[in-house]
Amino acid sequence: MMTDAELPWDHPAPFTLPMTPGPSDIDGLNHTNNSVYVRWCDSVGWAHSEALGLSLADWQRIDRAMAIRRGEYDYLLPSHLGDELLLGTWIWGSDGKLVMERRFQLIRLRDRAIVMRGRWQLVCIELSSGRPRRLPPEFSSVYLPVMVRPEDQDKGTSPE
Repeated sequence: MMTDAELPWDHPAPFTLPMTPGPSDIDGLNHTNNSVYVRWCDSVGWAHSEALGLSLADWQRIDRAMAIRRGEYDYLLPSHLGDELLLGTWIWGSDGKLVMERRFQLIRLRDRAIVMRGRWQLVCIELSSGRPRRLPPEFSSVYLPVMVRPEDQDKGTSPE
């Protein structure tokens, strides 16, 4: 079995979750519906945040959240019922004040094919008002140290 490091990731050291399309994920074109990929990105984003030590309960306690301002997905190849996939995510960039970017990549394991790439532009908001607010220290201390910086790149294959 291949390791995560042997896969064609766009950025180093992704946080990953295995995904396998089930019957309810398949649409009339007999492949995984694009909306499923969006749902999976949400799942891996939360799992990554929780693995780093920040859960929804933490966000609620400090009255801050990272809200998706823009989501962008490139659907490159179809996946089908039962395909073994690996979804990777990274915090790719931040101004250290208000915004961050999270990137995603979905790889089909049998042939190492990149099925989907995505990215979210995130803005820090105050939950109680919905207004943009500066990243709290709890966010900065957890998210910024794991952020992939352009100078850390070993591949130039990310979508721009």
